[in-house]
Amino acid sequence: MNTQSNGGSAVIEEEAVPPEQPLGSRAPHFIKRSRPLHLSWQVGVFVVGLAVVVGGVIMLPLPGPGWLVIFAGMALWATEFVWAQLVLRWAKRKVTEATQKALDPKVRRRNIILTAVGVVIIAALLAVYVWKFGFSMPWNISE
Repeated sequence: MNTQSNGGSAVIEEEAVPPEQPLGSRAPHFIKRSRPLHLSWQVGVFVVGLAVVVGGVIMLPLPGPGWLVIFAGMALWATEFVWAQLVLRWAKRKVTEATQKALDPKVRRRNIILTAVGVVIIAALLAVYVWKFGFSMPWNISE
C-alpha cells in the first residue's frame, strides 16, 4: 500500500502497546472486603500455583511440557501476587525482545548457516561411524 498517495509525508505510527493492568490482587471484590477471607484466598492461590510449578519442574527431565506448566503456575500466582506479576511482565518483555531479534534478517541468516554447518558435521560423523562399524549399534560392536 502506498502511504504517500496524497502527496504528503508518510507518518509511521508506533505500535499500539496495550495498557498494562494495574498490579495487585485480582480476587473478587467480596473476597477482598474480608481480611481473613482474602488471606485464605491468597494461601489457596499460592498452594495451587506451587503444585502446578512443582509439577512443571518434575516434567522438565520427564516427558511433558515442563516450561509451559511452570509458566502456567506463575500465571496463577500472578492473579494474586505483585512479585509474580512483575516476573511475568519481565518474561513477556524478554520473549518479545528475543522474537524481534530472531526475526532480524542478519540473525536469521546466521542461525541458518550455523544450523547447516552443524548438520554437515553430524552427517560427516555419522558417515565415518557407518563406514567404520557398519549399521551395528555401539553395544553390539565386537572387535
